[in-house]
Amino acid sequence: MVLVLTVLEIVAPVGLLGSIGYLWVRTGHEYRMEFITRLTMTLSVPALIFTALMKTELDPGALTAVTLAAIAAYGALTVILWGVVRALRLDRRTYLAPLIFGNTGNVGLPLALFAFGEAGLGYAVVIFAVMLIWSFTFGIWLVAGGGSLLRVVKEPAMWATLLGALFLWQGWQTPMWLTNALTLLGQIAIPMMLITLGVAVARLTPGRMTRAVWLSLMRGGLTVAVAVAAGRLFGLDPVGFAVLVLQISTPVAVTSYMLAEKYGADADAVAGLVIASTLLAVITLPLTLGFLI
Repeated sequence: MVLVLTVLEIVAPVGLLGSIGYLWVRTGHEYRMEFITRLTMTLSVPALIFTALMKTELDPGALTAVTLAAIAAYGALTVILWGVVRALRLDRRTYLAPLIFGNTGNVGLPLALFAFGEAGLGYAVVIFAVMLIWSFTFGIWLVAGGGSLLRVVKEPAMWATLLGALFLWQGWQTPMWLTNALTLLGQIAIPMMLITLGVAVARLTPGRMTRAVWLSLMRGGLTVAVAVAAGRLFGLDPVGFAVLVLQISTPVAVTSYMLAEKYGADADAVAGLVIASTLLAVITLPLTLGFLI
């Protein structure tokens, strides 16, 4: 009973804020997705990443191990899922990127924070940064036929990660007035990302739902297995291990749908994956958390 209540305390805020976004749109209220997304990804998420890394008390060696484990996990998933998509004769441009990249931002960051505190958030932002680099290069190449390192360089979240890692490595701290301002700015990131996730799901037009459900089930088991293997291989500490499994196994990212729509892949099929994996996560994420806590 105590475990159930603990998991509920972690998952309930995520579900509640996502539901607020969903109901907000369904009841006819305006939500300017482009403005909120740009504000979040340009200002609040970078502030959250920088302050989380700067203030973390984690050993830099532990963060390095998590980084290597995340790289190994995403590399293994890419190879395995490439083979799965080819064996099932699925359209690679439509299915491969969504199956690889989970929603490590909107879902993973808040879950890591609620479940494991500031230490969990510190690990989570590193894994988020690894995913960001891989999705903005290889992921865009899959969908559009060409990725760009320049796109990664332009992302404020990447500069925040590098700067935060430098401050952590050197033991530097910003002046307290600046730290307080950046902390306040970063605090809006998680609630806005969760509300935006609910808005995005409410606006999706799903297709091929039967296929989306069994692909999501397959993906869920595979991502957990790969993350567990990578975590064991690199000898992660319990919190780092738990956050790696949690982040890698998050449901399909909404950005995968946006990329499919932008570059002419089957956006309805990707929307089906987003919705199916997100709904399944209502069951799988609490079970995963129960195993990890």
